[in-house]
Amino acid sequence: MKAEAIRLLSVEEIYSKLADARQELMNLRFQTVTGQLTDTSRLPQARREIARLETILREKELAAVQQEGEK
Repeated sequence: MKAEAIRLLSVEEIYSKLADARQELMNLRFQTVTGQLTDTSRLPQARREIARLETILREKELAAVQQEGEK
């Protein structure tokens, strides 16, 4: 998912996507250990997706704090 699309989501939706991405990463790790994973490039993609979600979530938190400070 692109960063632009993530920014359009609500905070609750981002948390939901983050939980799904973490679950997917865990499943990919298990598949790697058991030898079932053939596309190993999915591991870094999943980690990048988690990082992207966490970054945008932090941006939203900082923007909310900044708005409160301006009031």
